[in-house]
Amino acid sequence: MDKDRREIRHGSVITDGNTIAWVGDTADIDAWIAANPIARMPKKIIDARGCIVLPGLINGHHHLFQTLTRSIGTGPGLVLFDWLKRLYPLWAQMDAEAVRVSAKLALCELLLSGATTVADHLYLFPNGARLDDEIAAAQQLGVRFHATRGSMSLGESKGGLPPDSVVETETAILADSLRVIETFHDPAPYSMLRIGLAPCSPFSVSANLMRESARLARAHPKVGLHTHLAETIDEDRFCLQKFGKRPIDYAESVEWLGPDVWFAHMVHPSGDDIHKLARSHCGVCHCASSNMILASGIAPLRAMIDAGVHLGLGVDGSASNDGNHMLGEARQAMLLQRVGWPGFESRADRVSARDALALATRGGAAMLARDDIGSLEPGKAADLVAFRIDGIEHAGAHFDPVAALLTCTPGRAWLSVINGRIVVQDGALPGVDLGPLIARHNKISLRMLTDAGLA
Repeated sequence: MDKDRREIRHGSVITDGNTIAWVGDTADIDAWIAANPIARMPKKIIDARGCIVLPGLINGHHHLFQTLTRSIGTGPGLVLFDWLKRLYPLWAQMDAEAVRVSAKLALCELLLSGATTVADHLYLFPNGARLDDEIAAAQQLGVRFHATRGSMSLGESKGGLPPDSVVETETAILADSLRVIETFHDPAPYSMLRIGLAPCSPFSVSANLMRESARLARAHPKVGLHTHLAETIDEDRFCLQKFGKRPIDYAESVEWLGPDVWFAHMVHPSGDDIHKLARSHCGVCHCASSNMILASGIAPLRAMIDAGVHLGLGVDGSASNDGNHMLGEARQAMLLQRVGWPGFESRADRVSARDALALATRGGAAMLARDDIGSLEPGKAADLVAFRIDGIEHAGAHFDPVAALLTCTPGRAWLSVINGRIVVQDGALPGVDLGPLIARHNKISLRMLTDAGLA
């Protein structure tokens, strides 16, 4: 998955510290070392025969805290606005420990699915919770992390969707946004931690907060801007009624178009919207499973790809997907596009397995405005994953093992290397005892349900 999307059978990758030094045919390793006197034989050699090695998968949109409330709104079949109203009171029960523990659990699940870079959108901060709490979990696990300081300022009393009890003042939001940028943001190449500013949605923040967040972010290098946009028809109606504009035009009016912006969902853009996104080099994060389970619709992925939109994938929140499987999300994106979308016929060749894998890697890097991750090429970050294809799930898939990663049952990562460090080995997380983590997480989740009167 380099710029030419080469596929190398019997290939090898040599890493040097936190970067990739060489990619090629295993038979050429000795010749490469001889031609590079400063190179040394690697200190550690991993035999990955029976595997496919890919760049680390990039998850461009998530709400890690939502592992605490899985299946509550999705089981009954609620659509987005009703789903949110059902869950806001539950999320108001969170505290700092809930944010930290849920983040660690969800990140573990993502790492085991092949994700090496994760962008998260935390937009509620009740009971002393801060963005710092999930950052601590990410740093402990060694995942490459884009933490976005989300916000909600438009409560029900001001015409917004969330209850007043879970919103903040805009003064407090902007002050804390500046704090997290100054405390955590690393704009350097190969950065393991970048900050973004992420007002939640058009129906939960004011136009002023959107505009001031954009100006604050652009006062600092490589601070991204992120929000939900064009997710549902209900949002379309809301924007027309409140702002007199459809979502993309509204975003443009508050200075939210540009290469530093990536939008989550983008299920309902018009043809003109798609070309505007491409011309302004905005990123879009497609969340197939969430869009399906909340009945939001089918995003016109093929049209966005063909227009040149910087398009990546995300699993979205663990309460609007109920799973954190990045390879599985690539499979879902492939399958959903083959079904089609309103006005377009079903076509099995609309998005290939390789197209979906490109979205999960190179596409995700472009979406996050990063040129140092997303492909296996010399000079890129040493982020790579290996999936075994010699087990029962792939038996008989000799003809096209690359496509089989998605056409067959998505597997667990056998190996994951992030920034040159082994994070997943033999399908497990070294140094992470999942049993106590799951038990503590479930205890917190049950307490929240009890406090909300649902258990």
